[in-house]
Amino acid sequence: MLIEEARAKVNLTLRVVGRRVDGYHDLESLVAFADCADRLSLTPGPGLDLTTIGPLASACGETADNLVLKAARLLGERVADLKAGSFTLDKVLPVAAGIGGGSADAAAALRLLAKLNGLALDDDRLLEVALLTGADVPVCLASQPCDMTGVGENLLPLSLPKMPCVMVNPRVAVATKDVFSALGLRNGELLVGFSDIIQAPTWPEAGASVEDWVDALAESSNDLEAPAMRIQPVITEVIAALNAANGAWLARMSGSGATCFAIFENTAEAQRAAQKIQLDHPQWWVHAGVLS
Repeated sequence: MLIEEARAKVNLTLRVVGRRVDGYHDLESLVAFADCADRLSLTPGPGLDLTTIGPLASACGETADNLVLKAARLLGERVADLKAGSFTLDKVLPVAAGIGGGSADAAAALRLLAKLNGLALDDDRLLEVALLTGADVPVCLASQPCDMTGVGENLLPLSLPKMPCVMVNPRVAVATKDVFSALGLRNGELLVGFSDIIQAPTWPEAGASVEDWVDALAESSNDLEAPAMRIQPVITEVIAALNAANGAWLARMSGSGATCFAIFENTAEAQRAAQKIQLDHPQWWVHAGVLS
């Protein structure tokens, strides 16, 4: 049995550059990864199938539509005699939550299949399948912090310190397509000026402190936060709860929501904040850990 972790993706920033003529949105996003993850295993054998287990297995929807199987099938179309088998997904991350749970699962499947078939992670076929499976799958394939641009295909690795954090999801699903629809861009419409497009973001150098990074992140935002709040107003409540916590330096929504995060001064403050939020809102999903 081969095993991979599918770590949650967190968009520390997210700028929507505009909507392309083909309907896809060009983005610029600083992406980090959390220490909470789904767990995907692969038992080699004939055929291809998936079993979901874990506390959030029932939220995964139809197995046939799972991105794990989609990625495996797409790779099988490009790699002759691809070895596969039976996947088991232990689902602990919220779905439709803005933290790339499904994308991380698909990326983990590609890493498992690459290991089983002796493929390098930079194999062109693997990268092609990652992007065809979903816009967040390429960044989840390496699960390393980076600046992501385009529709998710351009990745610039970055060096991030370990950032104490609390992640909160109010257990409401938010469909990405609905948030982008609420943003209201027409095909071919730009959200930012031309000078903003050609100016690359400047991030702290390797070795910079968490405080330096928080100062830099505070200059940016998540363009999807406002439209997501209109769809699910509870997101406003989540961010308010994070902002009210002692030691919280920066609170923001990740991706298209509804998961929000806060970066804290230290892990002790993050743990205390998570305990209080969980006590005040027992129905919410809460995780205290680190981003890196």
